[in-house]
Amino acid sequence: MQRWRGYDATPGGWGRSVVTIGVFDGVHRGHQATIGHAVARARELGVQSVVVTFDPHPAEVVRPGSHPAVLTEPARKAELIEALGVDALCVVPFTPEFSRLSAEAFVHDILVANLHATLVVVGANFRFGHRAAGDVALLERLGRTFGFGVEDGPLVAEGGTVFSSTYIRSCIDAGDMAAAAAALDRPHRLEGVVVRGDQRGRELGFPTANLLCHGYAAVPADGVYAARLVRRGHPDLAAAVSVGTNPTFSGRERRVEAYALDFSGDLYGERVALDFVARLRGQVRYDSVEPLLAQMGEDVSQVRELLL
Repeated sequence: MQRWRGYDATPGGWGRSVVTIGVFDGVHRGHQATIGHAVARARELGVQSVVVTFDPHPAEVVRPGSHPAVLTEPARKAELIEALGVDALCVVPFTPEFSRLSAEAFVHDILVANLHATLVVVGANFRFGHRAAGDVALLERLGRTFGFGVEDGPLVAEGGTVFSSTYIRSCIDAGDMAAAAAALDRPHRLEGVVVRGDQRGRELGFPTANLLCHGYAAVPADGVYAARLVRRGHPDLAAAVSVGTNPTFSGRERRVEAYALDFSGDLYGERVALDFVARLRGQVRYDSVEPLLAQMGEDVSQVRELLL
């Protein structure tokens, strides 16, 4: 998959293409269907397929402070998009200047002048241009002017629920990792660098990897989870993960700490990922260390049963 940043960085001589546009945070089953449709149509037409996405999230530029929790970091999102067979990924820097681009200029500059779109695939609620003034009806009218078609990306739903990034964030906020995984078509992944914590887990016999995550990362609800700890170039590890403030020890800082089963190595400074499989329980404050240790032992046993 070719990748470039900014639509004006489109390679010279770029031919006709089928384009789909969106933030695509999570690359969930709905996104997969839309992107998959664009890839299939590009192959039918004998042209390239292009995914156009944005960085940072448009909400942070248009309404500062409203950045939603991020389901997939940029590198992970690119990997997932590439796995769908896309020919090219164009990441558009979403700047204040870009946000002021009119709907008509958005279409001309991106889709016509640079990507030479012959077909554009978008969702029914797609909006574009300054103040989101453009909709699918306008896109279709401009398509007739500039010579490209417009097709809807298929909606994906289950049990009456349409899969969306907003829905998945609500599942993660509630700690419902099974529902999130069903919509994503894979476990929710949280990435971060392992940093030094209080060393309390080591003292208790459960040494944990303390993850420093991106400030906008979609961190699950407080509680204890079964997860897989993913390291590049190494086998995955089963892990018991605590999310929260360690109330037994009067903690105040919210942390993500992973105890990797049957592992005794050093992870400090390493970038790892956690694939959340199931929530085992909520966070509990104990009056002493002994019942906490007993519960931690039970948590590890549950993780072992689920993942090993």
